[in-house]
Amino acid sequence: MTEARTQRDAVVPFIVDIPRNLIIGFLLGYRKLISPIYGDVCKYFPSCSAYALEAVTVHGAVKGVYLATKRVFRCNPFSHGGIDQVPDGRRIWPEGKLPKIMVMNHPPIPADEDEDAANAARGA
Repeated sequence: MTEARTQRDAVVPFIVDIPRNLIIGFLLGYRKLISPIYGDVCKYFPSCSAYALEAVTVHGAVKGVYLATKRVFRCNPFSHGGIDQVPDGRRIWPEGKLPKIMVMNHPPIPADEDEDAANAARGA
């Protein structure tokens, strides 16, 4: 009985992750084949495809597609663009296992040069 439960516990997450993995595969294919044709035209950081990839990775298929769809509708000629991060999810990543897309979408932001100059002038 314990062996059957172990097999079931291994199969259920695999089946639940199938839609998420299919969407991730589609997004990776889009980023490899179609995105280079358009070039760097997105007003937002990260780009819409990178945002969608992170949203699906963090939140799963349903909520990730919902967040990505909202983002695509915000990305229009009348928007100002800017930095638009994916909301934090409840998923906890093991140490050293953070997905590459999350690392790429959250680069360290250097201090503003004007702020450094103001601190130097104050003697701070």
